[in-house]
Amino acid sequence: MDFTGGKTLSNSHSPSSFTKFNSAFTAGLLNPMSPPPNKTRSSPVVCELIASSSDIHPRTQTKNQALIQMPIFDPRQNQTPPVIDKRALTMQQISDLLSTRSPRNKFNDPVTSDIKLTLSSKDGISVSMNVHKQILVAQSRFFEVKLSDKLAKYQWNGSAEAYMAEITDCDDVEVYIETLRLMYCKYLRKELMRNGISKNLKILQVAVAIGFDAGVLSCFEHLEAAPWAEDDEEKISVKVTNGTGEVGDNEQVLLKLLHVVLEGKDEKARREMKGLVLKMIRENSSPNDLRKESLYSACDGCLELLQHHFLRAASSDLQDVSQIARQADNLHWMLEILIDRRIAEDFLKSWASQSELSDIHSKVPAVHRHGVSRVTARLFVGMGKGQLLVPKEVRYMLLQTWLVPFYKDFGWMRKVSNGLDTHLVEDGLSNTILTLPLAWQREILLAWFYRFLNSSENCPNIQRGFEVWWRRAFWQRNGEQLPTQLHLTTPTNANS
Repeated sequence: MDFTGGKTLSNSHSPSSFTKFNSAFTAGLLNPMSPPPNKTRSSPVVCELIASSSDIHPRTQTKNQALIQMPIFDPRQNQTPPVIDKRALTMQQISDLLSTRSPRNKFNDPVTSDIKLTLSSKDGISVSMNVHKQILVAQSRFFEVKLSDKLAKYQWNGSAEAYMAEITDCDDVEVYIETLRLMYCKYLRKELMRNGISKNLKILQVAVAIGFDAGVLSCFEHLEAAPWAEDDEEKISVKVTNGTGEVGDNEQVLLKLLHVVLEGKDEKARREMKGLVLKMIRENSSPNDLRKESLYSACDGCLELLQHHFLRAASSDLQDVSQIARQADNLHWMLEILIDRRIAEDFLKSWASQSELSDIHSKVPAVHRHGVSRVTARLFVGMGKGQLLVPKEVRYMLLQTWLVPFYKDFGWMRKVSNGLDTHLVEDGLSNTILTLPLAWQREILLAWFYRFLNSSENCPNIQRGFEVWWRRAFWQRNGEQLPTQLHLTTPTNANS
């Protein structure tokens, strides 16, 4: 994990630190899969979780793992400066890192820990530390999968030997330890302020690799706001100029960040990261950075999970019912990305064909399902603004499939809000209906009229669309020509 940082910005005419960070990002410098220049990348991280302590062959404790005293050099005695052993210096830094913690911080606490985790690098450094399954699983999706599978039957009662686990071929053991230590910290941003840009770039790489969402968010925010050193900026500029970041590498890291958001466990961090990652994707808007197929693959995964949990909830199985709102929110966010890149037409077609979900919509409590209708609402807005252009048959199929469920959820969406602009949605729905043939407009708008009369509070107000349709139908029926500027003028009063 060899990263460099950027240039200190001193005036308003220089690019922002976020732009510099984004340049590094685009060049592939933050990609966990791309090797640093002129260096051989070590093999991917492997987590070897041992089934029981009896299968462990413990490493022999070496003097390098103990506290190392550095030689004292006094220039006044005309001594020859000693040659500093880089390995010994690294081990000293690691030792300091493992021994430094606040009184209530449980990191590397041998008394309360239930896992003995060993980190080893390709160059032979091996360090063991005491960690807690509960913290690692709560903070990291990597550890959640690995430890939950292996420790499902393992019970630690405080007196048994700690469970043994190992991560091999770490690029930088010290950075891995620093990242794990951050999982125990309450104020991550304050801790990151102690580091330089280069260190936090390395921590970001490890945080992305192990699915440490809170760490990823905090690193992003620090790298965006902090000034970058001039020498680090020069190193990054050289790498960008030489084109070390390849298209495939850029796509992999962007997809990794997408999945960090889609699968993140910390809801507050996830909400903040959505805006940040969307901003980064917009600033790196090259179609080569993220292929359409990759984005739709992520959408398909969210849709499959939504279908699974929706069907369960419809059959009165409300376990994990919160995943309905979660996956609907993911789809809404992915739809924003697709619309922004003008490739959302296939999403609309897929959503319009979800008749199975639509049929069981009313069987799921509104408090859980209304997020699904926000996806429909965003499609209405997109079509009404001309951001989505599909054949009239597809537009009509979307309305046939999802308009009634949308009506039923509209009251909930307006109540919960979550940034929903109901007037924008109503205009989008009106415009979408008015793009259809008159016979289809009549069918949809008359049905809306009866519904609105019975429940105006919980029904969208598309009166403007109704009036436009009525004028069109009336003039057509009487053989009159439509005013050429109907969309620009207001009809005059008959008594004027």
